[in-house]
Amino acid sequence: QVQLVESGGGLVQPGGSLRLSCAASGSIFSINTMGWYRQAPGKERELVAVISSRGTINYADSVKGRFTISRDNAKNTVYLQMNSLKPEDTAVYYCNTAWVYRNKGYDYWGQGAQVTVSS
Repeated sequence: QVQLVESGGGLVQPGGSLRLSCAASGSIFSINTMGWYRQAPGKERELVAVISSRGTINYADSVKGRFTISRDNAKNTVYLQMNSLKPEDTAVYYCNTAWVYRNKGYDYWGQGAQVTVSS
């Protein structure tokens, strides 16, 4: 059983910053990917940023230069520093961890954290 607990969402004005955290617990394979996805009302869930246990990072084009993903492997925690926030960044942000072990895929999600960017 794997649990992901997110924190750090909230309301912020355009141009402001927020930091999301996600702590994973349970039976986690050491070689994994952790990341953030978001879903705005009426839209599909989309990738924001992912980071592998080796540090390989991918960002959505819409957040490059504004968001920074990082992780602490010792704490099984992933962070998302969001700067220069825009109203279009408003969404529920979901933490994810995934890995493949013995040819079987494992995929876990957090409960979501609301981020609202509004004046």
